[in-house]
Amino acid sequence: MPALVGLTPAQAEHAVSGLGLEMSIERKYYSPQIPEGKIMSQLPLPGTKVRRGWQVRVAQSLGPTRVTIPDVTGESEHAADFNIRRRGLELASTAEVETPGIPADQVLAQSPPANATQVLAPKISLLVTAAPQPQSFVMPSFLGQPLGSVSRTLQDNGFKLGTVSVAAPAPAPAPAPADSQTAPDAASAQTPPPAQALPAPVQPSPASIVVAQVPAPGQKVPAGSTVSFEVR
Repeated sequence: MPALVGLTPAQAEHAVSGLGLEMSIERKYYSPQIPEGKIMSQLPLPGTKVRRGWQVRVAQSLGPTRVTIPDVTGESEHAADFNIRRRGLELASTAEVETPGIPADQVLAQSPPANATQVLAPKISLLVTAAPQPQSFVMPSFLGQPLGSVSRTLQDNGFKLGTVSVAAPAPAPAPAPADSQTAPDAASAQTPPPAQALPAPVQPSPASIVVAQVPAPGQKVPAGSTVSFEVR
C-alpha cells in the first residue's frame, strides 16, 4: 500500500488505480497541518499488503477551521438546519427527547457548542424536543362481567363505550326422526305445521354478560379508546 497522505485526491486515485485498488473519500476534517484538499489519513496504512481490488478509505483535509459554529439552540429543527448549511457546515445527526413544558421541534442542545474552537469535522449534531406520545394502556379482560359494571369501569378510566350487540343464540337441536315403521297420518302429512312467531329481539341490559370485546384483552390501546362488546 503506497503512502497517500499529502497527495491530492487525483494523485492518490492515480497511485492506487495503477495497483488495481479502489479509493473512496469517506470523511473530511479540519486540519491546521495538512493543506486544504490534500489527503490527511488513509486505511489501510502505508506498507500494508492487500489484495487487488481492495478499497482504500481516505479522509480529506479542509484546512484550518475558518467557520464559526453558530448557536442554534432554541430554534426549530428546520431553522437550525438552514443556519448550519448556509455556513458550509453539515447536520450530522438529530436525536429527539420528550421534555415536559417545552414545545416540540425545538433545539435543546448542540455539539459542538456555539463558537467552539478546535473543531475537527464540519458537522453539528442536535438534540431536539419531541412531541409527547399519547398515554397507552394494556386492555384488560371484561369477559364474564356484567355490562353495567363494565360501562362504569370504562367511564371512570376515560374510555368510551362503543357498540353493544347481543350474541346469536345457539341453534336448537334438530327434531328426532319419526319411527319408520309407523305410517304418518294422512291429514298431518298434507297439513304443514303451524308457523311459530319469532321471538322479539333481546336488548342488552346492565345485567347482560360480556362474551366478547374489541379491542381484545392484552392489546395495547391509547387513552380514550372506544371499546365494543358482545353480550348474552
